[in-house]
Amino acid sequence: MNRFVLPFLSLFLLVMIGCTNNAPKSTYKEDAKEQLAQTDDIERFKLFPTQNMWTFIKLDTQTGQMWQVQYSVKGDEGRFEYDLNPKPLITIGKKVNGRFELYSTQNIYNFILLDRIDGKVWQVQWSFDEENRAVVPISRTVQP
Repeated sequence: MNRFVLPFLSLFLLVMIGCTNNAPKSTYKEDAKEQLAQTDDIERFKLFPTQNMWTFIKLDTQTGQMWQVQYSVKGDEGRFEYDLNPKPLITIGKKVNGRFELYSTQNIYNFILLDRIDGKVWQVQWSFDEENRAVVPISRTVQP
């Protein structure tokens, strides 16, 4: 019986040693850098539905830039992406994913854009007509 047990145990030990992970363990610092790199890529762009089933607003959450996006099931002529504001809304400060957030309103064509870092807000109006598209700052007023 010992003749069968000893070779079996030897083979078992060799298999176990071969299956162990000999790769060097990463440090806490390396793990933190990798996690930071991964979160930098999360949610740079987000799509927000409008009350129109064919139309979305695409938001760059770092810069506040927005585009009106429409899709179609009938052909290419119904698919487009228009600028709502092609220029970044931040002039100084750090570009951070998630800095800007869009909030719907009761009005089908209007949203409120919030800069979550400095608290500035804008009224965002989308439209099929270019002259009716707008991104307008909402000023803070001081009451007497």
